[in-house]
Amino acid sequence: MSNEIPFEEALAKLEDIVKKMDDPSVSLEESMKLYKEGLELSTYCTKTLDKATLAIEQIQQKAQGMPDSSESA
Repeated sequence: MSNEIPFEEALAKLEDIVKKMDDPSVSLEESMKLYKEGLELSTYCTKTLDKATLAIEQIQQKAQGMPDSSESA
């Protein structure tokens, strides 16, 4: 996604897309648009969570006195 939005907002939009796609009255064309947007949001959320997980792991390693992986070269 080119425009960085808060994780919570992206997740809320993704949940809304899922609800819309469950509606049988949504056209095939609209479903395809929603699917594409949902896939982009899902990828963004996954990458954001991966970054947060890495940051937490680095904090834990520093707290335990272990060098983090970014410091070893």
